[in-house]
Amino acid sequence: MKVSVSTISISELDVDLLIVPITSEDLTDGIEELSDAFGTVIDRARTDVKGETGDSAVLYPESGTAKRIILVGIGESSSVNAERIRNASALGAEAATHVKAETVGIAVPSIDLNSDLTAQALVEGFILGSYRFNQYRTKDNTGEPAQRLVIQTTDQDKQVRRGAERGRIVSEAVCSARDLVNLSPDDKTPILLSKAIEKSGKKHGYDVSVWNKELIEEEGMGGLLAVNRGSQDPPTFSVLEWHPENVRNSRPVVLVGKGVVFDTGGLSLKPTKNSMDSMKSDMAGAAAVVGTMEAIAKLELPLYVIGLIPATDNRPGQTAYVPGDVVKMHSGMTVEVLNTDAEGRMILADALSYASSFYPEIVIELATLTGSAVVALGEIVAATMTNEDDGAQERIDAIVAAGNSSGDRVHPMPMFDEYNEELKSTVADLKNIGGRWGGAITAAKFLEHFVDYPWIHVDIAGPAFLDKARGYHKAGGSGFGVRLLTRFLQDLSEKKR
Repeated sequence: MKVSVSTISISELDVDLLIVPITSEDLTDGIEELSDAFGTVIDRARTDVKGETGDSAVLYPESGTAKRIILVGIGESSSVNAERIRNASALGAEAATHVKAETVGIAVPSIDLNSDLTAQALVEGFILGSYRFNQYRTKDNTGEPAQRLVIQTTDQDKQVRRGAERGRIVSEAVCSARDLVNLSPDDKTPILLSKAIEKSGKKHGYDVSVWNKELIEEEGMGGLLAVNRGSQDPPTFSVLEWHPENVRNSRPVVLVGKGVVFDTGGLSLKPTKNSMDSMKSDMAGAAAVVGTMEAIAKLELPLYVIGLIPATDNRPGQTAYVPGDVVKMHSGMTVEVLNTDAEGRMILADALSYASSFYPEIVIELATLTGSAVVALGEIVAATMTNEDDGAQERIDAIVAAGNSSGDRVHPMPMFDEYNEELKSTVADLKNIGGRWGGAITAAKFLEHFVDYPWIHVDIAGPAFLDKARGYHKAGGSGFGVRLLTRFLQDLSEKKR
C-alpha cells in the first residue's frame, strides 16, 4: 500500500473516503471546522455519533472534494492512546473495503499524543485492519483493500511523515508474519519455511544461512533432532543476521523463535477440535522473528541483531520419540521426556544453548509455548518472564514498556526458584514437563537451564492466533511479536546513542 502525507486542507483532500477520528469533545467544541468544510451533514450526524470509542457513521458530504466521510469515535481526548487510534483507523479500513475505496485519507486528530506516534498508529491500524489472506481462495469475497493512504495534517509535517513511514514498514512486516502463520502446513515444511526466510532476507537486506540435518547433527542439537524423529521432513536451523556498518552494540541482540511448523503432539497426540486444528500456528514465534528482521532492516536500525529459528514438525511417525526417552541436548544436559507434546521447549533449549556462542548482550525468545499462558492471560496479552539476576526488573520494565507502546502487550509472571522442584527427574538432569499447575512458568524455568546471559522469554500462545477478528486483528495469525520486538530494539538503540 502506498502511504503519503499531505498538508492540503481537509476540505480539498480528493479521496474516495476520508476517515475523521473525533473525540467526544469534538462534537461540541470542534464541529464548526468540519461543518464549514463538508456542510450541514456533519451537524446532523450528531444524532448517531457521540464521539465514544467505536462510534462510527459514513456520511456523504455536501461540499469539499472527499466523496465520502466516516466519523470514528475515539472517546474523551484525555484518555486517547495509540491503541484507540489504531482501532479507530481499522474501523475506517473496514468501511473503505465495504465501499470499494481505492484512495483513503485519514485526518490526524488534535489530541495530547505526539504527532509521530499518532501517525504511526493511524497507519498501523489501517494497514493491519485492511489485511486479507486470500492465497487459497478461488473466489475473493472479502473485498479489495485501498491502494493509497494519505495522512492529512496541518502542522508538524516532519514528525507525521516519520511516524507514517515507520507505521508502513512495521505494518508490512506484521503482515509478512501473518502470511507465514496462515500458510497451509503443506506449504511450510521446515525446508519450505527456510526458503521463505532466505527469500525474505534477499528482499529486505539481511543475511540468512540455513543448516540442514547433517549440520544440525554435527552441532549436537539433540532436542531438535528428537522432536523431528517422527517426521518425514528433515529439520532446519536458520540463522538470520542484520549487521549494518553503524552499529551501536558490539555484542549482538539475539532473537529466538519457535518454528514448529505443525504440532500433532507427537505420540502424546492432541485432540483435533480446538487444539490440533490451529497448530499450523505453532511457528508464530519464528514468523515474528522473520517479520522483525524485515522491519529493522527497512528501518535501518543501527543494531547488530541475530535471529535463530529451529524448525521441524512434531508427528507420531514410526520412529517418533516417546515418553521415557532421555535426550542429550546441545548444552550437554540430559532431559527425560514425559510428554512429547512439550516439544517447543526441546527445540528452543538447543537454540538458546547455541546462542551462547555469540556472547549476546541479551536474548529474547518468543514461542507459542503453553496452554497455561492462555488460561492465565487469555488472548489479549502474552506472558513474559526473565532469569532472575540484578538486571531482571530492568529487562521486564523494558519489554512491558515496548508492549504498551507498540500494542503487542505483555504481562510479567514470576520465576521463583521453587518452581524448579517440578522439573527434577529421577533418571536425567531434567524432565521436560512440570506438574499440572503453573505450566507457563515451569516451561520457562526449563528453558532457563539453557541460558547463561540476560534473557527474556515471551509466551505468545494466547495472542498469536485468533479464532475471530478483534479490532485491527483478523482471524488467524496476528503477527504478534513483530511490533513488540521492533519497539524494544528501537528503544534499545535510542539508549545507545
